[in-house]
Amino acid sequence: MSFFSGTISNLESGIKYANVKQKTIAQNIANVDTPNYKAKSVSFKEMLSDATSNSVLAYRTDAKHIDFQTEASSPGVFSYSNLAYRQNGNGVDMDKEQASLAKNSIYYNAMVERVSSKFNSLQTVIKGGN
Repeated sequence: MSFFSGTISNLESGIKYANVKQKTIAQNIANVDTPNYKAKSVSFKEMLSDATSNSVLAYRTDAKHIDFQTEASSPGVFSYSNLAYRQNGNGVDMDKEQASLAKNSIYYNAMVERVSSKFNSLQTVIKGGN
């Protein structure tokens, strides 16, 4: 039985995307002074493509075997290989990273608020509308 017709799983995917993007931005900011470091970014389209193509399914020889699959560790993350903002070859634009961090934080908070709203609706239904 699927509650909210898949909305929760879609919101979960959005939160996962925001989490990967947050980690990528934090890594860029942490390496702002590292010589020859190339900034990384996350593409939702690439993340979705990687998640669907890089999964490994278990080979089941019996119906009683547990089905599982594994996923790539950091899908959708790519580097800007030919970009350098500094003389030392570093490709991190600190202003861009801070703006991306703020935008991603707003996106993440909106996703979490939406999930919370869905669970509150479910709780209201369980309690019988009271």
